[in-house]
Amino acid sequence: MQHVESAFVGVHGTRIVYDVWTPDVAAEKPPTGVLVLAHGLAEHAGRYGHVIERLGSLGLVVYAPDHRGHGRSGGKRVTLAKWSDFTDDLHTLFGIAAEEHPGSRTFLLGHSMGGAIALSYALDHQGDLDGLMLSGPAVVPSVGQPKALVAVGKILGRFVPGAPVLKLDPNLVSRDKNVVDAYVADPLGYHGSVSAGLAAAMLGAGESFPARLPSLRIPVLLQHGTADRLADVSGSELIADLAGSDDLTLKKYDGLFHEVFNEPEQERVLDDLIDWLRPRLHTGAVSS
Repeated sequence: MQHVESAFVGVHGTRIVYDVWTPDVAAEKPPTGVLVLAHGLAEHAGRYGHVIERLGSLGLVVYAPDHRGHGRSGGKRVTLAKWSDFTDDLHTLFGIAAEEHPGSRTFLLGHSMGGAIALSYALDHQGDLDGLMLSGPAVVPSVGQPKALVAVGKILGRFVPGAPVLKLDPNLVSRDKNVVDAYVADPLGYHGSVSAGLAAAMLGAGESFPARLPSLRIPVLLQHGTADRLADVSGSELIADLAGSDDLTLKKYDGLFHEVFNEPEQERVLDDLIDWLRPRLHTGAVSS
């Protein structure tokens, strides 16, 4: 695939860096569609090269931004003013993609926090999307947390948004030691504590989803490891139970950790992603 790095000015003047990956066959025929990839908390789009290669095999052009406060993009590390800053940045990128590939079928893939961002975006803009794919979506971040801690986190998020409140355990990312070691050593990753402002924004988004999910009508694929201790599988189950889509597939992978695309069984997971996408590149809703 051909790779180009670019950037745009996002909300509050923050520079957002993104990659565009174009299939080599694009010079011979138009792409089958456009896909925007939203990465997870404290990481960056560069960790998805192997996923993007598989997507490119379908003829998709992939746009992959580093969220504000992450990776190569600007902004204070892993902090956030408000949740809509993430989705507004995505909307700008979708606009760029639409200008560069007018009339293309359009898809959105989000992992973890990026799954919550993607779900928020889809609920606001589903008329512009032909499909939504979520991997280990962090849509119920309060699950497993003491109620008192959640309450304190919300207060800190409002009054002291820069306060550190939690730190991710890299050992919960994958059962593959090589993946964990690379994650820890990654200079573009963030290895400190997450800010109260971002944590509170995630909590707020999560609380909004149950009431909004019945309005979600586009095709949806959910992929989640049952041993995910960073984003509980109940989040995907919640979406599956409440979403109004007639074309929804939930894939639960027994014993897999958080990053199902980076587990030893990743090829099976990626095969499921590609098999789900393939028929939806050319038609509308497909019975699952």
